[in-house]
Amino acid sequence: MPTLTKLYSMKEASEHNSAGDCWIVVDGKVYDVSSYLEEHPGGDDVLLQATGKDATDEFEDAGHSKDARELMETFCVGELDTSDIPQLEVVSEKQKNYIPEKLVHLSKQYWVAPVAAVGISLVVTFLYLRHK
Repeated sequence: MPTLTKLYSMKEASEHNSAGDCWIVVDGKVYDVSSYLEEHPGGDDVLLQATGKDATDEFEDAGHSKDARELMETFCVGELDTSDIPQLEVVSEKQKNYIPEKLVHLSKQYWVAPVAAVGISLVVTFLYLRHK
């Protein structure tokens, strides 16, 4: 299904970061909230701090009402273009287990030193107590 709204990159949206021209990104949508800055109950600085990044977490953490969400839709100017967002790298099973395997190998390799130290300590203690 084709997109019916304009697509903006995060870079484009972040360029609108002043009191006269303020865009925010929430849930993959781009909003021009410039005209709402003075009316925002949390103050304009909250919205200005949300520019240049995905502000979905901040928006959700604020606990906005259904009315606030409906009002926000009136400021929507487009959607975030996700094609320029780097994809997460998939880690193979072999790479996931690399560190634990290395630790197991090291623990097998270096168990001799602690055991020898404890053994020598026991022998010295035994000989010391025997001479008393």
